[in-house]
Amino acid sequence: MSAIDVAVLDHDAHGIPAADYAEILARRLPDREVRLAATLDEHERYLREATVVAGKYIHADEVAAAESLRLFACNSAGVDHLPLDALAERGVAVTNASGVHGPNIAEHVLGWVLTFARRLDEGRRRQRRREWRRFQSFTELAGSTVTVVGLGAIGEAVVERFAGFDVETVGVRHTVAKGGPTDEVVGYDDLPDVLPGTDVLVLACPLTETTEGLIGEAELDALPTDAVVVNVARGGVIDTPALVDALRSNTLHGAALDVTDPEPLPSDHDLWGFENVFLTPHVAGHTPRYWERRADVLVENLERVAETGDYDGLRNQVA
Repeated sequence: MSAIDVAVLDHDAHGIPAADYAEILARRLPDREVRLAATLDEHERYLREATVVAGKYIHADEVAAAESLRLFACNSAGVDHLPLDALAERGVAVTNASGVHGPNIAEHVLGWVLTFARRLDEGRRRQRRREWRRFQSFTELAGSTVTVVGLGAIGEAVVERFAGFDVETVGVRHTVAKGGPTDEVVGYDDLPDVLPGTDVLVLACPLTETTEGLIGEAELDALPTDAVVVNVARGGVIDTPALVDALRSNTLHGAALDVTDPEPLPSDHDLWGFENVFLTPHVAGHTPRYWERRADVLVENLERVAETGDYDGLRNQVA
């Protein structure tokens, strides 16, 4: 066994320092040597020695020099930025952070939708003006239809949190046969058919050739005029000029966007000027429990390796 079991690269996540991750792992893995690669020298040395490396990225030349590496535990859900061929040639297993963001992003979505329904933003505006004057809510969620595009960990968490609101749910995914927690599951080709009956459209899918520009002029026109669009996927899933046009022409009740195209959103962009657009700067993924959830995955996998001696069939394994 190498001198260092787990090397944590000094890559923060959502502004939370990697030192916190190293501390959590050291506490939960008392029989293993866990080190934070905080300096360039430590980075190079620990990569050579560690059996497991946890970080946001690793370069191909670093993989070649990582003599003892058996597992790279990536801190992000996406792994397209990794040198997967180089890792495969060395027989290094790769896991990702799929599922870690589900609870917090789902709460972000629910917060926005409730704000629209109960017009909590108007309440805040009147509070700032110290104005005690009643206003009417927009709607109730009960009886409405929520369509969630993408039934991965985030999409499923969104659906679960709507379960107590007496809504109908429709899930959109590539493989309809996989089913899901929604009342109905349809494929991407059937999305136009469900949009006219959708009150809340939640986008929680990856950005792919299929989903890029998925919600454009035709799709926005198909939605009811009192519908709300929520995007926690990627900005490119929505045709931004088409969204601006729909908002400007009042053919959409509102939009809530944690991601935009372009991103970051320029200060002079039209989206900033709409009171019925809620914007957050790609922060839905933040949670103070992020490293604990990452640790859950890694600790479980190391326990499995200890039992089987094999770096295969791991939780969240993608390569």
